[in-house]
Amino acid sequence: MRMLSAGEVDGALDDIALIDRLEAMFKAGCETPLRHHHALPEGTLLLMPAWTARHIGIKLVTVFPGNARRSLPSVLGHYMLLDGRTGQTVALLDGTMLTKRRTACASGLAARYLAPESATRLLMIGAGALAPHLIRVHAKVRPIREVAIWGRRPESAEALARELSASLPASLDRPVTVRAVTDRKAAVAEADIISCATLSKEPLVEGDWLRDGQHVDLVGAYTPEMRESDDRAVWRARVYVDTRAGALKEGGDIVQPLRNGTIDEDDVIADLFELARGQQTGRLPGDAASITLFKSVGTALEDLAAAELAVEKA
Repeated sequence: MRMLSAGEVDGALDDIALIDRLEAMFKAGCETPLRHHHALPEGTLLLMPAWTARHIGIKLVTVFPGNARRSLPSVLGHYMLLDGRTGQTVALLDGTMLTKRRTACASGLAARYLAPESATRLLMIGAGALAPHLIRVHAKVRPIREVAIWGRRPESAEALARELSASLPASLDRPVTVRAVTDRKAAVAEADIISCATLSKEPLVEGDWLRDGQHVDLVGAYTPEMRESDDRAVWRARVYVDTRAGALKEGGDIVQPLRNGTIDEDDVIADLFELARGQQTGRLPGDAASITLFKSVGTALEDLAAAELAVEKA
């Protein structure tokens, strides 16, 4: 059995290769039962299985909010990859890094279909652990030259901007300006792509702030009680999701406007299965008017695709 640390998982996964692998997996499909939620005395245990004829994978995630008092991460994850023919263990991978990389690349896959091809300005709302991965992936999928970062704690946004000012241009072989911003409304209006990765329960992107041609990427707010956009943003946009089964039940950005009648299920144009299979279209070439909105809540299919690629390349 192989064991891949967070650093080894990170080093093995190339963003574009992972986007390609995710696209292939969404096109082919795999078995993905509903994730298991188990309440524990001090936290939650999540089990996320997926399998094909080739491999079986399961991610185990623990969420212990009290870990902050122990100077430990609140969310920890492990991923086990098994041989689909024999059930033997192939590898044990760091699930936290695997989740960050596959989540960012799922947004990158959506951006391939939905973001304007000429997008040069990116706004990142949220300055947490996922933010640098999302920024890097969007900058690889589109010719981003300006990145603005907004965070609830300005000092966190400023620290991330300083870090990426040096590392991001080097990874892209082109100049990129990275700065922290405090005026979220103005930053939304200026951006071509707005990516959000927060745990907000109140909208951070308002529909009245949006302009024609933008792409909105909503990655946080993964429960029905959370949301990063308001009803008007969803009403104005062409709406896409990673999976209908997940986003229509779990993500508050879709669940809440469905409940209050702002949209209905037919207003969700496609998920990544339908886009990858050519059953629905994303942004058409030359479309400079549409606002596109992508809501991601994650799926075990993405974990399996990323784990297979990491083991192959490590």
